[in-house]
Amino acid sequence: MLLKPKIKVAIDSPAAAGAGTQAKLISKHYNLFYLDTGKIYRLIADIKLTQPKKYKGSCLDGRDITYKIIPDAEFKFFITASSKTRALRRYKELKTINKKISFNEVLKSIKKRDKSDYNRTISPLKKTKDSILINTTNLTKRSCFLKIKQIIDKKIKS
Repeated sequence: MLLKPKIKVAIDSPAAAGAGTQAKLISKHYNLFYLDTGKIYRLIADIKLTQPKKYKGSCLDGRDITYKIIPDAEFKFFITASSKTRALRRYKELKTINKKISFNEVLKSIKKRDKSDYNRTISPLKKTKDSILINTTNLTKRSCFLKIKQIIDKKIKS
């Protein structure tokens, strides 16, 4: 019996570009172990993960995943969107939990976070040469997922 190789998907993005959403969708669709490195920080991601046998691979999203954590990933994506689009997404998310905040405050926060993420000395946010750029500014969650799925399917079926 020929075993299918496990796949690794790496996604980097600025805040609220949709990387976490897409990583969850890709993980569910391909039965990959999903790891939100932002929530558990870099400690666990730096440790060599031994995937539970029920998963067919892994899908991690964060800021330095494609070049530091799993530089040998078969699939590397850099997901982004305009700062206004990302701020609107985050604003809507915060409003659902009754957070009292203005859109302009969220936009300012996104821009500040971008400056910090792109300019940090250790593990800055950057697109690697071998990462596929996905701009989600004008994409729905579904259309973005299908775009990524098409790229993965094409490679794993060849």
